[in-house]
Amino acid sequence: MDFRKLFLCSSLLVLHFAFSSSKDTITMNQTIHDGDFLISRENNFALGFFSPGSSSFRYLGIWYHKVGEQTVVWVANRDNPINGSSGVLSIDQYGNLVLRSYHSQKVPVWSTNVSVEVADTCVIAQLLDTGNLVLFHDRSKSTVWESFDHPTDTILPGMKLGLNQRTGMNRFPICWKSADDPGTGNFSLRINPKGSPQVFIYWGIKYIWRGFPWPLKSYTDISNVSFVNNQNETYMTYSVSDASVILRVMLDYSGLVKNLIWHEKDGKWNEFWSVPKSPCDAYGRCGTNGICDPHFFIRRFECDCLPGYEPKSSREWNILKDASGGCVRKRLESTSLCGHGDGFMKVANVKVPDTSAAVWVSTNMSPRDCEKNCMRNCSCSAYASIDIAGKETGCLTWYGKLMDTVHNGEEGYDIYVRVDAVELAEIAEKWNGFLKRKDMLAILVVSVVSAWFVIILFTYLWLKKKKKRVRNRWNKRWLDTIGTVENQVEGSMSHPEIAFFNLSTILAATNSFSPANKLGQGGFGVVYKGKLSNGKEVAVKRLSKDSGQGIDEFKNEVLLIAKLQHQNLVKLLGCCIQGEEPMLVYEYMPNKSLDSFLFNETRRSILDWRKRFDIIVGIARGILYIHQDSRLKIIHRDLKTSNILLDEEMNPKISDFGLARIFKGDQTHEKTNRIVGTFGYMSPEYVVFGKFSTKSDVFSFGIILLEIITGKRNNSFYQEDFYPSMIGKIWHLWREERAWEMVDSSLKHSCSPDEVLRCIQIGLLCVQEDIMERPTMSAVVLMLNSEISLPSPKQPAFTFRKSSIISSSSLEPKERFCSVDEETITEVVCR
Repeated sequence: MDFRKLFLCSSLLVLHFAFSSSKDTITMNQTIHDGDFLISRENNFALGFFSPGSSSFRYLGIWYHKVGEQTVVWVANRDNPINGSSGVLSIDQYGNLVLRSYHSQKVPVWSTNVSVEVADTCVIAQLLDTGNLVLFHDRSKSTVWESFDHPTDTILPGMKLGLNQRTGMNRFPICWKSADDPGTGNFSLRINPKGSPQVFIYWGIKYIWRGFPWPLKSYTDISNVSFVNNQNETYMTYSVSDASVILRVMLDYSGLVKNLIWHEKDGKWNEFWSVPKSPCDAYGRCGTNGICDPHFFIRRFECDCLPGYEPKSSREWNILKDASGGCVRKRLESTSLCGHGDGFMKVANVKVPDTSAAVWVSTNMSPRDCEKNCMRNCSCSAYASIDIAGKETGCLTWYGKLMDTVHNGEEGYDIYVRVDAVELAEIAEKWNGFLKRKDMLAILVVSVVSAWFVIILFTYLWLKKKKKRVRNRWNKRWLDTIGTVENQVEGSMSHPEIAFFNLSTILAATNSFSPANKLGQGGFGVVYKGKLSNGKEVAVKRLSKDSGQGIDEFKNEVLLIAKLQHQNLVKLLGCCIQGEEPMLVYEYMPNKSLDSFLFNETRRSILDWRKRFDIIVGIARGILYIHQDSRLKIIHRDLKTSNILLDEEMNPKISDFGLARIFKGDQTHEKTNRIVGTFGYMSPEYVVFGKFSTKSDVFSFGIILLEIITGKRNNSFYQEDFYPSMIGKIWHLWREERAWEMVDSSLKHSCSPDEVLRCIQIGLLCVQEDIMERPTMSAVVLMLNSEISLPSPKQPAFTFRKSSIISSSSLEPKERFCSVDEETITEVVCR
């Protein structure tokens, strides 16, 4: 593994880590002082000294290296701070990591305190990309010590929360004392292994909150929680399904357990779950044999008694609203009635009572057998038949008092509480009385319902028939439109070249357009991920009724992309024209669009210079194909980074031909009163005069090329004086021979400066204001793939603010369709 490492051979080794160091191995006689730090291989975490908040004390800790806000996840000397910047970390002759202060070298501030045999081998300390600091033998690779076994207040993905029965180790986080003091606080988060294991928040030794017992229900989430419970270990752990997500679980000094996700865009941690939150989260809120309901607005009190029980003190319960005394059996002699007509009442969807004293009868027992088992034992007060991992049904039984039962909606389990024969008889009597009172209304109700059923049935059949006629007319309109355009295009295709999908197939593939399958949204409508019956993944673009685009854009997509076949163009698989919202079915691009990488702080580093250059060349070849090498000469008119999709191998594919135009014969340009596209990518002659040609696409390509190199949007410079766009600032720096300053910092160590500057020059040639000065795409491809000399670029368009503002009074009143950001929309403005 390629991590920065700390080595110890058989004598004392003192370690030194500097940010500028690129060594993987630290040799003898080196130290780590305050101000130096160690970074994991993928730069996920850093180890060093820090002072929390307003504190002047120094601590050795681990924090996120990629997160803008320093977030400490582990502290070594949490209860023994160092006064002043005099900390030194070393490994002694026994193989222990030892932290000392310069002022007191003899007495360690902190130590791993393990016994290591180091006579014949070296000991290595590594900071892993998981945030785990490990100490292990170099030869055997056996772990001697790891920070994951000694959590502070944070549980990271892969860290275990729980016990190891063989070693006696209990891993659990303890909160900080305050935001400025990482010392051991009052709250801890632990697994109680008794009965059916549960997670508790402790305040000292007192329960504050209790989680669901094992087995946990599985929920659809970004975190995959797993639970292990055997004779050797009892623990919980979690992992993150999306590697780009930074997720942590922490125990706050106020006693709250929080799940937090880092949002790079906002530059802060966002909390998406925390406990305890509601009154019912407090352990034992309603006392023994009580049940708490978070949605108690009707009763105006959250507490109630379980079936067969009543408040121990009516005054405290009803007047003082104090349920801490709990509930007792309605009839104290109920236990003597065991086996004489007693039974069970179902309480649905609850967080089951505290399972510390509960017993798993079996992990494979039917609900009926579970009931019989509890019935045979007069001490059994309740049971639950619980699904285990969707494979087996287990039987869990309670004996004695039932504590901390909470209504939990659809996420809970069903429990069955034991009640005596008298209670069952009272319930049966109430139900029979209800039925007798309703007998008089039965015939009337049945008659009214039947009449309404007949009316609704006839209405439904009539509307269905009418809707079918409307749908048939709509489908015919789309088919006629496609056929009309085919006749206008040279070498047109026939309908068999288009694959038509049934609406039922699309609905099944996208799970009825489930929000979970949504990939994105644009001017056309919403795009969903789908999976066909043969297992092929597809992307379904659905034309919204509210979209500004319509028949023209749809026919362009169907006819043009079906005719165009190139490795750098997205492939159209077919369409669906059933219903009022036509749909297009494309091949699925797992890496989504280019802008999702370029303009994301964490994902940008994935694209090194070689990948970016290959993407630039691929885009250029795709545009050259539609301009010159295909059966049709096509102007795209909406080229931008969000319309460049990336397949699983990061190969670029141009998409979204809804706004494209076909040129015939020797036609070189065209003029339109309906201007469509995206500001920042449209050429000046198109924005001002409505003229477009192949050189319009060349201009858009130049913008994309410069965005790929800089990692910044063209319009992200709008607020800077004199530079209303990216190309304005690049042009200024180019003239001063400082264009290298604009290159994405993540590229500067993986690229050749000469090659990058050559690409910047090609980009500036493409965005020149004079249309005749811009190269053709065939010339651009030649420039990118050869070492031919390049001409000097002339001033680009939209360089300074005064030339980027267009006065509406100076333009003729015509319809303009454009967008000020990355989404192609239709807004009518005057020109």
